[in-house]
Amino acid sequence: MFVGCERVDGVSLSNRGLNYGDGLFETLRVHRGEAPLWPRHLARLREGAARLGIALPEPAFIEARMAELSAGVEAGVLKLLLTRGEGGRGYAPPAAAPPTWMLALHPLPATPAALRLHPCQTRLALQPALAGIKHCNRLEQVLARAEVERAGGDEGLLCDPDGRPVCATSANLLVRREGRWWTPPVARCGVAGVLRGWLLEQGLLEEAVLSMEEVASAEALVLCNAVRGILPVATLGARRWRAHPATTDLQARLAMAYPMFSVPGQARP
Repeated sequence: MFVGCERVDGVSLSNRGLNYGDGLFETLRVHRGEAPLWPRHLARLREGAARLGIALPEPAFIEARMAELSAGVEAGVLKLLLTRGEGGRGYAPPAAAPPTWMLALHPLPATPAALRLHPCQTRLALQPALAGIKHCNRLEQVLARAEVERAGGDEGLLCDPDGRPVCATSANLLVRREGRWWTPPVARCGVAGVLRGWLLEQGLLEEAVLSMEEVASAEALVLCNAVRGILPVATLGARRWRAHPATTDLQARLAMAYPMFSVPGQARP
């Protein structure tokens, strides 16, 4: 049994997602009434549910609700939230609580031409059991995002406890060095973004542990996520970058596969 809703007027005080962040979420871009990246989101959701031991509703059931909510929507964002359900007080997961899922539609956020990336003092904790999945405990990102707001930036760069760059607060980091694109691994912390996964599969991106010095001296930096696509970074602290043709090429390749990420006025390769 699943408790599902598309609008939430009240959440039980015993919901474990509310109490402990005991759940998962996915944020999907809607394009002309559809969610083109849903299969990739579903794969990550399944992995996260398996790791946490939370049952999933039947995908067909979720997809039907998604279709109802996004029908006629030219561009928007669907947020799917899955929690373990209600469990009373205490950390121990209840044996038979029906999971709760919620689905909400939001406007598509504005996409800036280039980003001001702020180096955050907040660090990501190492927890391989949770690394890669989109779990609901995001207090590190909340603290980092507050830093970004105080600094007047657009996004924040997060590092692991050793000071090695991992990702942004809500996007993966791509670094152009020696004519190739690199991204930090997310086996110990960070989120395995669905666009990051697509780029790796296409051979357009490789994993590598990077230092802050290597990031700051890169030929180009971009951030990517499933809502806004590939966004170039203009500044990181005092470091500045101009538009780079490799970034334009990467954006065009993504748009060929997923037209919702087309950049206005940009020619395809």
